[in-house]
Amino acid sequence: MESLDQEVAMADVRRANTTLVALAIGAFVYVTSEVLPIGLLTVIADDLGRSRSEIGLLVTGYAAVVVLMSVPMTKATQRVPRRFLITTSLGLLGLGLIAAALAPNFAVLLLSRLMAALSQSLFWSVVASTATGLFPPEVRGRALARMGIGNALAPVLGVPAGTWLGQQAGWRTAMFVMAGLTLATAAVLRALLPSTARKDDAVTRGTTPDARRYALLVAATAVAVAGAMTTYTYVTPFLLDVSGFRPQSLGPLLAVIGLAGVIGTLVVGALLDRYPHGALVAAVGVMTTALAGLAVLGAVQPAAVALLALMGLAFSAFASAVGHTTLLIAPGSTDLASAGSSSAFNVGIAAGSLLGGLLITHRGTASVALVGGALAAVALAGLLAEPKLRRTAPAEPLMCGSAGSDQP
Repeated sequence: MESLDQEVAMADVRRANTTLVALAIGAFVYVTSEVLPIGLLTVIADDLGRSRSEIGLLVTGYAAVVVLMSVPMTKATQRVPRRFLITTSLGLLGLGLIAAALAPNFAVLLLSRLMAALSQSLFWSVVASTATGLFPPEVRGRALARMGIGNALAPVLGVPAGTWLGQQAGWRTAMFVMAGLTLATAAVLRALLPSTARKDDAVTRGTTPDARRYALLVAATAVAVAGAMTTYTYVTPFLLDVSGFRPQSLGPLLAVIGLAGVIGTLVVGALLDRYPHGALVAAVGVMTTALAGLAVLGAVQPAAVALLALMGLAFSAFASAVGHTTLLIAPGSTDLASAGSSSAFNVGIAAGSLLGGLLITHRGTASVALVGGALAAVALAGLLAEPKLRRTAPAEPLMCGSAGSDQP
C-alpha cells in the first residue's frame, strides 16, 4: 500500500513538472510573439508598403492594450477556472497569429495584434499563481523561476529564430509557425492542467497581504523596468557607437546578454523561497550597478560585455522576484495583483523606450546608461525602505502557505 502511495505521489510530481514545462513554453511563445515584429520590422514594412514607424505601432499598440486591459479583464474573469483561462488565452493568441499571417493589409494586421494583446492581458495575470499552485509552498519560488526560463529564452532563441525564418521564408511563415507552437501548447495544457475552480485554489490570495507594500512594489517595478529598458531598447546603438563594436559582432553579443538572463532565472530560483525580499533587492542592486558601470566603462569593450551580461542576468532575476513577491503580498486576489504587476512592467517598457529615444536624440547614445542607472537606483531606494512599511503595517493573518525565512 505504501509503495502504491509513493508511485501515485511520484506520478503527481512528474505531471506537475511536465505542466510547468508547458507553461514555460506558453510564456516563451507570448514573449516571442510580442517582440517578434521588431526583428521583422523591415520585412513587414516592405511587404505592406508601410513606414517603419507605422510597423512599430504593432509593438506599441500591443503594450498599450496589456497596460489598459490586464486588471479589468482579470477582474471580470475571477470565477473562471484557470485551465480554461490559460488554454483560451493561448488559443486566442494562436488565432491572432494566424490572422496576422493572413492579413491583407496593415489595418487587419494591427487588429490581429490587439486581439493577441487582449489574450496576454489574461495570461500573465493568472499564469504565475497557476504555476505555483502545482507545488508545495516551500518550493513555489523555485517553480516560478523555472517557468521564467521560458521568458528568458524568448530573446535568445525565439526572436532570432523567428527573425531568421521571416527573412528566409517571409514574415507570414514565421507567424504561422508561432501559431502552430502556440496552439499545440494550448492543447497540451488542456490535458495537463487541473480543472479546479478558482475559488477552491489555495494560491488565489496573498500569503501576507499588504496594500502599501504592494503599491510600493508596483511603483518600483515600473521605475526599475523603465531604467533597464532605457538602455536595453537601444543596446544595439550603444554597442556600436559607445563601445565601438562592429555590426557583425552584434548577434553573438546579444546572445550573451540573453544567456545571462537564463542564468539569472536559475540563480534567483535557488533564493526566492528562503529570501524573497533579499532576492528582489539584490536583483535591482545588481541592475543598478551594471547600468552605472556602463555609464562609466561603456567604451571599454570587455567591461561593456560583462556589464551588459550582468544587466541581463539581473533583469531576468528581477522579473521572477517580482512575480513571486506579488503572490506573497497581494492585498486581495493574487491574479488581480499579478495583473497590476504586468501593467507596471509594460508601463516601464513603454516609458523606458520613449525616454531612451529622447535621450539619444538630444543627449547622445552614452546617456541612456547613466539615466537608466539613475532610475534603477530610485527603485532600489524604494525597495530598501520597504522594511519600514513592514514594521509599521498592522498585523494581518496568514492566508496560505509559508514564505521562508526572509518572509516579506
